[in-house]
Amino acid sequence: MTKALSRIKVLDLSRVVAGPVCTSILGDLGADIIKVEGPDFLDETRAWFPPDIEDISLYYMAVNRNKRAITVNLKTKEGIQIIKKLIQESDVIVENFKTGTMERLGLGYEDLKALNPKIIHCSITGFGHTGPYKQLPGYDFLAQAMSGFMSVNGISNGKPVKAGVAMADLYAGLYAIISILAALEARNQTGRGQHCDISLMDSMVASLLNIGTGFLNTGNLPKRYGNQHPTLVPYQNFQTKDKEIIIAVGNDRQFQRFCSLINAEELPQDERFATANARIIYREELIPIIQEVILTKTADQWLTLFQENNIPCGPINTLDRVFTDEQVLERQMIQEVEHPTVGIVKLLGSPIKLSDTPVTIERHPPLHGEHTEEVLLELGYDKQEIESFMEDKVI
Repeated sequence: MTKALSRIKVLDLSRVVAGPVCTSILGDLGADIIKVEGPDFLDETRAWFPPDIEDISLYYMAVNRNKRAITVNLKTKEGIQIIKKLIQESDVIVENFKTGTMERLGLGYEDLKALNPKIIHCSITGFGHTGPYKQLPGYDFLAQAMSGFMSVNGISNGKPVKAGVAMADLYAGLYAIISILAALEARNQTGRGQHCDISLMDSMVASLLNIGTGFLNTGNLPKRYGNQHPTLVPYQNFQTKDKEIIIAVGNDRQFQRFCSLINAEELPQDERFATANARIIYREELIPIIQEVILTKTADQWLTLFQENNIPCGPINTLDRVFTDEQVLERQMIQEVEHPTVGIVKLLGSPIKLSDTPVTIERHPPLHGEHTEEVLLELGYDKQEIESFMEDKVI
């Protein structure tokens, strides 16, 4: 079956997380992804382990499926010529070099456009190609801190905390995909490619959503609420007789139904708790009352009761429970992929569910340079030239 992006070819010069996340998802959607690494300079995540399987990094595995991998030495003129040939045949190029590196290689957007006017060049950097920070190196942790995200993440009386996963890299990768898909559609109308300038910092600032908008319009610095919600109460974790659960009451009707289920019908009649706005003001009075009631039953008893009555709630799962959850299994969020050196590798499934062009994993995360000869033959090089490139350390 033809996949959504099966006619799209992507040259992937990115490494680590943000760029590889972008290209991996484009590969899930059917694009032909050519991942480029140096003969001696590998994607750093190949060495990020444990965890690993037989010294193959699972961090690398997580963001590099559905790609073909080649090696090219960008410090040689022959290597740059190979890249230019690939650019002429590609729809998209994704890279996350520091600002100015592509220009120094003779591969800036103006150079790329001269080679292929239809090329879409997506740059992913720490701070973007403009502004006073454009030359600074960028990492996920820095973006989480500098964007203000960490200042609102963590418990109220604790210190700022970063997210447990690389949120800036993930958001930047997703925004890069959105920009590429928009540029592809624009190209359908104009026949021209364009440059997409995505930064980790911008992506994290955009993630502030209502919190950032609230500050911009009031000037009030937001507090840290930990597992509570700044504008919804009760919306947090509660301790039951045996373990904690999440209860997320989203409006006054739900609150009235919730109170009926916990035999506290008097709470919605109290003016302190009758409305969402009031519950925000008097959360310190309300939460202990609810907590005392929730302690009287087990987690399973409460979850069953609330779910049967459409009160948003759920367990706080550890990963062993996540990956045995019938919903996760039904939605095919675990995928098994055959790998040439370690056997079966389990990867996360895609959250993208398309009825006509479903997402599938067609290729294992590639070995270093696994497809170099295959791709160069497709470009028109013969075996003798490829052997010469290898001898000269071009590939």
